[in-house]
Parts: sequence; structure tokens; C-alpha cells
Amino acid sequence: MSGRRRVRAWAVAVWGALVVVVGGLTLWLQDSAEPPGPYVWERASPTPSLPEGWETACSRSTPDAQGRTLCFLRTR
Repeated sequence: MSGRRRVRAWAVAVWGALVVVVGGLTLWLQDSAEPPGPYVWERASPTPSLPEGWETACSRSTPDAQGRTLCFLRTR
């Protein structure tokens, strides 16, 4: 029984050491890589235009206090 515990303790120690080494290697490789370029945010208009052929039910809806309206879109 003592032999199994010893083997299990060694296995846990080796696994732990491997986790530490791989984690350190990952951080080291991450730091050595060039930083990514500047982020470019997609420019979107607040109210996108609808494609041709789309109808909207917004004309019958009443905006709330913040000016928002629930719209349903459908195609023919």
C-alpha cells in the first residue's frame, strides 16, 4: 500500500511540475510575440438602411420615452 502512495505522489508531483513549466512557457511565448496592431472598430450607423424589397411595420408603432420602437421586418 505504501508503494502505491509513493507512486501516486510522484505522479502528482510530475504532473504539477509539467503544468508549471507549460504555463510558464505559454506566458513566455505570449510575451515574446509582437503585439497586435491597433484595433479597428467597425463603423455602423445607428439606424441601418433596409435592403430593397423589405417592408417595415415601424410606421404603425409608437416610440417609447427613449424614442425606441419595436419593428418587424418581412420580405415579399
